[in-house]
Amino acid sequence: MLNRRNFVALGASAVLTTTLGARMTFASAATAKRFVFIIQRGAADGLGTIAPVGDPAFVSQRGLLAQDFASAAKLDSMFALHPSLANVGALYQAKQALFVHAVASPYRDRSHFDGQNVLETGGTAAYAVKDGWLNRLLSLLPADNKAIALAATIPMALRGRVEVGSYAPSALPDASDDLLGRVAAMYAQDPQLHGIWEQAVATRVLTSDMAADNGRNAVATGDLAAKLLSAEGGARIAMIETGGWDTHAQQRGRLGAQLRGLDGMIGALKTGLGPLWADTMVLVATEFGRTVKVNGTGGTDHGTASAAMLMGGAVNGGRVIADWPGLSDAALYEGRDLKPTLGLDTVIGSAVASHFGLGASQAAAKLFPDMRASRPIEGLVRA
Repeated sequence: MLNRRNFVALGASAVLTTTLGARMTFASAATAKRFVFIIQRGAADGLGTIAPVGDPAFVSQRGLLAQDFASAAKLDSMFALHPSLANVGALYQAKQALFVHAVASPYRDRSHFDGQNVLETGGTAAYAVKDGWLNRLLSLLPADNKAIALAATIPMALRGRVEVGSYAPSALPDASDDLLGRVAAMYAQDPQLHGIWEQAVATRVLTSDMAADNGRNAVATGDLAAKLLSAEGGARIAMIETGGWDTHAQQRGRLGAQLRGLDGMIGALKTGLGPLWADTMVLVATEFGRTVKVNGTGGTDHGTASAAMLMGGAVNGGRVIADWPGLSDAALYEGRDLKPTLGLDTVIGSAVASHFGLGASQAAAKLFPDMRASRPIEGLVRA
């Protein structure tokens, strides 16, 4: 017979305790500022997200992928935002979003795993650094500033000396819907366990694929992140893993669905944080970009430079930052990719230093110890 006691005793942590991933220990935070890092695993196409429609070679180089931008609203004389990003576009118009284009980490060899490792560790070569830049950021902040990962395991960017929490589904097999329904009914009248159960079930929709369930999972993840970040004594820094960005085939429809999911996540974050949004910065970045030209299956292959996004009430937005290299064949990196003209490490270091009131040189030395000397980007945060 299934009852509350033997359900837990029989290892129902596959559904409740482990699914809840409740390794969360929070203290009172010393700052009102929030920071969210959303990683796009799989190499998101920056050219298909913030399109350089003013480049003379854009249409000829991108072919069918240029069609989504035929009537897209322009951000400025050069760039247009993908039509799926309605919430992000509204933030841009409110000067709460800015985009950085032709940006890349120091990595150049187009391997997802190695590229993600470089992005997350802040090193200049894969596996050369053993902890993550986001964990090292925590060491520069007051000890009461806690961080949490919305991911199946602690991502590399958050690994290191400073303890962090995670909130994610278990890797164990999913329980059946019938079992979940019976447990939910069993807990419905329990004032304490009902709330815990509802939270546990909510984690089942944490998404890695932004297009899953028509984007509803992504919205639920954004809503959950907002709840965790706005809880009294809760986390002030969060990392959200997203996947599904490796668009080797049929990219046009696939990328549009991915971007709708991301847009819904950002909208849910903003709504859920309410007045806290004013002190929030969201960074969206990927390990590398994709090829300029379309391949034979309507997709793109692994590339180099891409685009990053900064959003939030704390962001001095309404602009695109780019030293644009051009899309002509002669301008492409290794004859195939968007050429990087700005370091992603410089973008991240400049953004977090400004957001948390850290010295730019101090932050750069801690977060990206092997970074080439470069001037920080000024004016990323509202005065």
